[in-house]
Amino acid sequence: MIPEPWLALATTSLCVVLMIWGRWAPELILLGGVTALLLAGVIDIPQALAGLSNPGMVTVALMYALVAGIRETGGVEAIVRHLLGRPRNPITAMLRTVTPVFFLSAFLNNTPVVATFIPAIVTWSRRLRLPLSQLLLPLSYAAMLGGACTLIGTSTNLVVNGLLSQRHPELALQLFDLAKVGVPIGLAGLTYMLLFGRWLLPDRNSATSAFSNPKEYTIEMEVDPQGPLVGKTVEAAGLRHLGDVYLVEIERIGNILAAVGPKEKLRAGDRLVFAGSTHAAIDLQQIKGLRPSTHTGFTLMNHPDRCIVEVVVSPECGLVGQTIRDGRFRSHYNAAVLAVCREGHRVEGNLGNVCLKSADTLLLETRPAFLEQFGQSRDFLLVSEVDGPARPNHDKTGLAWLILLAVVLLAASETLDLLEAVLAGGAAMLLSGCCTFAKAKRSVDGSVLLTIAASFALGKGLEVSGAGAMLAQGILTVSQEPLILLGLTYLLVTLLTSLITNNAAAVLVFPILMAVVDKLHLNSLPFLVVLMLAASSSFATPIGYQTNLMVYGPGGYRFRDYIVFGGGLTLLVGVLAVCLVPLYWPLRPV
Repeated sequence: MIPEPWLALATTSLCVVLMIWGRWAPELILLGGVTALLLAGVIDIPQALAGLSNPGMVTVALMYALVAGIRETGGVEAIVRHLLGRPRNPITAMLRTVTPVFFLSAFLNNTPVVATFIPAIVTWSRRLRLPLSQLLLPLSYAAMLGGACTLIGTSTNLVVNGLLSQRHPELALQLFDLAKVGVPIGLAGLTYMLLFGRWLLPDRNSATSAFSNPKEYTIEMEVDPQGPLVGKTVEAAGLRHLGDVYLVEIERIGNILAAVGPKEKLRAGDRLVFAGSTHAAIDLQQIKGLRPSTHTGFTLMNHPDRCIVEVVVSPECGLVGQTIRDGRFRSHYNAAVLAVCREGHRVEGNLGNVCLKSADTLLLETRPAFLEQFGQSRDFLLVSEVDGPARPNHDKTGLAWLILLAVVLLAASETLDLLEAVLAGGAAMLLSGCCTFAKAKRSVDGSVLLTIAASFALGKGLEVSGAGAMLAQGILTVSQEPLILLGLTYLLVTLLTSLITNNAAAVLVFPILMAVVDKLHLNSLPFLVVLMLAASSSFATPIGYQTNLMVYGPGGYRFRDYIVFGGGLTLLVGVLAVCLVPLYWPLRPV
């Protein structure tokens, strides 16, 4: 029989490897690991379910409702409109981009903040002819730096503090305790980006520029009224399985026929829109009965029943690894793929044969209902309407911000516990009409919550089985010097966060770190603060943080761009964290 420490360690290691592989969703992998430990008797049922009742995780869930109120009232959009303005040079443009995001992310979830800014900055940069690739990566990094400044800035901070409060309630951090180190580190990070972004960031075409001219990836043809195709089905006309293009839609007497079936009969004057390689236009003209459209101007985007949407594919999308045709993308999302952009370049050829990858940017032709149906879907990191109407101002924008301010003041003054303040704020958002219950419920990211809860159980397995103590003993063979151990903590968590989710990395490292601290009789707070900072410092890879992936496709970035620009920032934050944290939280008991 396998000893419990080795069983817990093997199970956790397997979960980490599977998450790095990325074939399945992290929450499914972690839940599988928890099930294995539970059935093996390493943990019991209360320990397996302990994460669901952890105050940190409950606070994370409630924060989604609080942030939903800001989003639904257009609170962030109002700030975007007022602060971007007309900068005189790229440095000023970057400053106007990162500053509001840095401060907003200290109080709001990073993902909706970045998701709101991306479409605005895309339009803004196009209008002012600024390089988008030099703005979007700093946008993501600023959100990460801002999230490290307060306890509610990221879900990881709340989760780690929840673990700490269960073990040592007297050491639990307050709302602005992290600001003592988070603000100076954040300002140093912003300075780094402003000073070195000009040289280290690429000046490269973005996905938006690759999609800017529809004539480059679509072809419009017309059914000749006197030709032999009138009355024939799409399949009989030979338009079903073409080489480098496929039929997106038919425009007939002002109406749009999307998702055209093989049995659809062609009529005289039908305008057919094909997507794919424009080189196939000559081949289409060889089909007797088809002719280039005589309609003046290109009208792909000018129809009330048509919506052109840009999306970024999430690693959790079930179609990743499948071709667009085999995955039945059109049937699944009721949307036709017009173009695919990868690393700043539009993918040529027959789009049906394109194998989807995470962070691919897709241009879709769909119905307006797509935005409401898939705007919060886990399948897409970003859903943005191309040249869509600006979101109208809402009457309750100011009220939503006042509710958030009240939550901050109540928690900061310790009038209410943070969980109580957030609960009251969420209730106020619902009762005041800033957000409906349906939208608040839809905004809750169940995968994140399940990942956190399952990570709690796996971490508990490492602790109770003795695997955490065994790993801690191995770490102590490297060094027993507290300052070196602080640096190793930052390095370990940063590397792990680059491979798996930051929440899972933090929770899994927590019991090992506590075992090290207990063996050397050190203070736990400085190590946990560095743990929080490291979990928000995965700048060197696009897969380390969700906002990094969100800007990957739209910005036209490549993996090396993150290493070149983010590697230095990761090192800077690590050095400052190791130097500043002991000034406020001594490593050894006084």
